Amino acid sequence: MRCLVAQQTASATFDADLLVIGGGINGVGIARDAAGRGLSVVLVEQDDLASHTSSASTKLIHGGLRYLEYREFRLVREALIERERLWRMAPHIIWPLEFVLPQSNSPRPAWLVRLGLFLYDHLGGRKDLPATRTVALDRDPVGNGLRPGHPKAFVYSDCWVEDSRLVVLNARDAAARGATILTRTRLVAAQRDDDGGGWIATVEDGDGRRDLRTRALVNAAGPWVAEVLGMVPDARGDKGVRLIKGSHIVVPRLYEGAHAFLLQNPDRRVVFAIPYEQHFTLIGTTDEAWQGAPGRAAIDQQEIDYLLGTVARYFERPVVQDDIAWSYSGIRPLYDDHAANAAAVTRDYVLHLEGDTARAPLLSIFGGKITTYRKLAEHALQELAPFFPAAGNAWTAGATLPGGDMPDADFDRYLAQIVVRYPSQPASLLRRLARAYGTDTAELLGEAATPGDLGEDFGAGLHAREIDFLCEREWARTGDDILFRRSKLGLHVTAGTIERIDAYLAQRRGAAN
Repeated sequence: MRCLVAQQTASATFDADLLVIGGGINGVGIARDAAGRGLSVVLVEQDDLASHTSSASTKLIHGGLRYLEYREFRLVREALIERERLWRMAPHIIWPLEFVLPQSNSPRPAWLVRLGLFLYDHLGGRKDLPATRTVALDRDPVGNGLRPGHPKAFVYSDCWVEDSRLVVLNARDAAARGATILTRTRLVAAQRDDDGGGWIATVEDGDGRRDLRTRALVNAAGPWVAEVLGMVPDARGDKGVRLIKGSHIVVPRLYEGAHAFLLQNPDRRVVFAIPYEQHFTLIGTTDEAWQGAPGRAAIDQQEIDYLLGTVARYFERPVVQDDIAWSYSGIRPLYDDHAANAAAVTRDYVLHLEGDTARAPLLSIFGGKITTYRKLAEHALQELAPFFPAAGNAWTAGATLPGGDMPDADFDRYLAQIVVRYPSQPASLLRRLARAYGTDTAELLGEAATPGDLGEDFGAGLHAREIDFLCEREWARTGDDILFRRSKLGLHVTAGTIERIDAYLAQRRGAAN
């Protein structure tokens, strides 16, 4: 670990101004915002970045149409405003996506759905995304793949996001602004230092334990937020978190087209069907109360049956359990508003600050969603502002993420330039790299004129040079990090590829030592 010296204090007493616990989207968003304001930041994550909840989402930047039904107007408006802002920040990993909402089998009257979509179109100052329209599914191409008997649908727009890459890009930007990102490093204990006026936090990694002294502690541990509070002797007793499991399945592609579906079930829950990785359809999510360890979530048979039943209700193509190519589950750490139904629990976030002039601050994050992570980070820094009067102002609203600095946020134009620059590289490879790395693609490729110049090919267009880039720039340390979080190439490679990558990484580490 490199030397950690607070940037805003005259004394060398503190290793950092902020210690952020948790390498999910909220943790890295707060670290990025704070580092950009001139605060010194250390972030610790017990596993890999985005290794739990933040890589197990439905991968949408959206207002949350169904949240209107629960009168979450503040949350929906904030999320709608953030949609296009985030799209402009990272047009390589975020792009518009149309959603088809069939009205047959709907437990809600069409007029009510249309009213909700009217609010959806106008609450958030929509500028570039198209407005809602009505289509006849028996005549419009967006109806292909559906079973007969779905005459009408509404079509509205939100955005898609490569969720785990969004986390990594925020971490990269935080590091570029001076933050220290420590993966595979967990918090063991934390206590206020009455003499020094800050915190003494004990962290542990593969090299053992050490203490960090910090002015403030940010608990962004997601499903582990209550566990972290339990490490602090005088923290609040009311944990305020409710764990909800959401599961998804990935099946062979159910229909042609770049649009997604929002499917209404008789129990009033909704399920998305979304084009995924060219050859697949992503189906999800479920909402189930979770009582187990947050890191051990897996889909259960009841959830599989529910998602397959939704597919059978709407699509012509039969899908059985053996068709599932992949499934994943995540635990959402929602704020406990005591709703009886798991699907109705608020997705809004709550920030709880403990600390005053006599006690060092502890800020705990409850709830939240990917779409609102940037605003959550701004609000977190507002809460901490009295403790850091010299910190800078809010700045992230107009700042692109690494690879996102494309003129007019025009991905297609940038891709066309890359194709011209590297005429002997496969177009499919260039498109994948541009989608993952944006304007950093040229740095990754360098002078590599052909695929052979990129080193060993591990399959699906993954070469040694890209693996090296991910290790050096994005904290990747295992084949799983690379195949299922930095990318989704795990769906495209052959059996044994993870082991081949792990062997290459071990050889690489050995050479470095």
